[in-house]
Amino acid sequence: MAGSALLESVGENIWLAEGGIVSFYGAPYPTRSVIVRLPSGDLWIWSPIELTAELRQAVEALGPPAHLVSPNKIHHLFLAEWKAAYPGAKLWGPASTVKKRKDLSFEAALDNSPPQEWEDQFTMQRFAGSFFMDELVFFHRPSRTAIFADLSENFSEDFLKAHWPWWMRPVARIWKIVEGYGYAPLEWRITFNKKKARAAKENVIAWDPERVIMAHGEWIKSKGRAYLERAFAWL
Repeated sequence: MAGSALLESVGENIWLAEGGIVSFYGAPYPTRSVIVRLPSGDLWIWSPIELTAELRQAVEALGPPAHLVSPNKIHHLFLAEWKAAYPGAKLWGPASTVKKRKDLSFEAALDNSPPQEWEDQFTMQRFAGSFFMDELVFFHRPSRTAIFADLSENFSEDFLKAHWPWWMRPVARIWKIVEGYGYAPLEWRITFNKKKARAAKENVIAWDPERVIMAHGEWIKSKGRAYLERAFAWL
């Protein structure tokens, strides 16, 4: 099943859904969700975007949403509306998201071990060692796709020209959150205990992904390992 015009097929049983633009400290950021169909037919939905009527129809054509996943404490904006639409879906996230969204009822906080309910489709790695934020990185093994939220941002020059004011664009380039680098934002990088972060980085690169999807920017369709080696050169 290929899905609809609203969903981009990444590989077998994995799709992208592109959402609107949100403001993050005044900077326009695009939103993106990843949808995976598990062997049972249930859907695993990473970083849910705004649930429009059109998106809801497209998603339900793939299967029933069963798992709603927050990768870090920033990616939580639309969890409540998805949970309201799909009361039987389970909410998942790191302890930092669980603590931030006390209004929602999550499953046990995620760390480095995927729950059994995800049907052995994923490997996970938690990037810790920063007081600023932690993040869960996922690897969908069947499609060899690594999935990042904010640890890699890969904005195109076209996007910056279309959406960022002229005086903010140099910041993106200086921080190297643009194509050719794909770094994490500078204010996050400088808060890391690099020894801990390097261990996590090595685990992720060892996955040898073919594709790399990030929430913000141009996703990588091939040679994912080489991309990650460049994106984490700051460590």
